[in-house]
Amino acid sequence: MSAQDQIKDTVTANDVVLFMKGTKSMPQCGFSSRVAGVLNFMGVDFADVNVLADEAIRQGIKDFSDWPTVPQLYVKGEFVGGCDIITEMTMSGELDQLLENSGVTFDKDAAEKIREHNG
Repeated sequence: MSAQDQIKDTVTANDVVLFMKGTKSMPQCGFSSRVAGVLNFMGVDFADVNVLADEAIRQGIKDFSDWPTVPQLYVKGEFVGGCDIITEMTMSGELDQLLENSGVTFDKDAAEKIREHNG
């Protein structure tokens, strides 16, 4: 199976997927840590894909999304963005709306706490 096929299968089989450096329990870069931290704090159930474990996936995800950096967040098969975009969406409440509209369970109080402490 090609890297592109693996990526497509992963983003369609999971409601929320984060392609990142490291894992959700042990991120290996600051940007991946920030996005995984937000999702973990908000109680979002997400699949994590460690791009450091497979060079074909590491390059393949950049080609798949036409986005040059990792981490990359997908919700319901759609590319949402990287660290800066997810941070902005979290602070504006757009991430809450996206998750809610996509039927993804998350802790609304935790999302509010993030905004309170970083606003």
